[in-house]
Order: sequence, then C-alpha cells, then structure tokens
Amino acid sequence: MPAWRIRIEERIAKARALIGRLICFRSSKNRPRIVRTVRMAFAGTNVSLSQPGIMQKLTERIDDLKQRIAAWGKRIRRYTERSTRFNQNRLFQSDQKRLYKSLERPMVSGTGPAPNQADTVAFWRGLWSEPVNHSEVPWTEVVAS
Repeated sequence: MPAWRIRIEERIAKARALIGRLICFRSSKNRPRIVRTVRMAFAGTNVSLSQPGIMQKLTERIDDLKQRIAAWGKRIRRYTERSTRFNQNRLFQSDQKRLYKSLERPMVSGTGPAPNQADTVAFWRGLWSEPVNHSEVPWTEVVAS
C-alpha cells in the first residue's frame, strides 16, 4: 500500500475517533479524557466548553469532520483511479497482450463458494421479521417536524 494512502487512512481514523468522542461529550458523558479531547478539538478557536452555544459548536465541528472524511475518501478513490489508469497506459505502451489479459481476468472480490440462496433468504427473513424497539429521543421529533 502506498505511503500516501496510509497517511490519509490514518487521518480518517483519527477524525473518526474524534467524532466518537465529540458525540460522547454531546450525550453528557463527561469523563476527564473526553473533556480533554474536546478541549483539544476546539483549541485555537476561542470556544469555551462553558459557553451556552457549545452544543451547536459541537454539531458544527462533527459535521465539518464528516465532510473532511468524505473528501479524504474521495481523494483516495481519485488517486487510486489515476494510478490504475497510469499503470494501464504504461502497460499498453510496453505490452498490449499482457494488458488485455489482465483486463479479461475477473476481479476477485471474495474467496470461497457463493452462499446458498435458501440460507441467505432464511437469514434475512429472520433478521427483518423481528420487531425492533428504537429509542425515541427528543431531537428526532424536531427533525421530523
């Protein structure tokens, strides 16, 4: 795996961890480590945790991080496609026969035999037929209206 991809994936992992801690703080689980992480997330922004609008700032920061994660994911996809295109062009110039053979080969997505259709239907039927009780929190009513 290229170094650039590892760096971007590490950034994504750190941002996801920070989102988790911000959500934890937003749900009033104020353990010292989480409070420290939230302070670091807002370092240099002149935002205090005792401000009245901190929940709005938390939501904005979480949304910002989610957008950054999406952008980094698209960057990985774009770079990978460019690298594949570049390698295929170079292979076309040097050895067309090998390029076409590699294009004819199916991409291996999973190993092993395909699952039995009856087992798959039984699995999903059992999963979807069970009733689930979702927690009804106040913010869902605000979003719905």
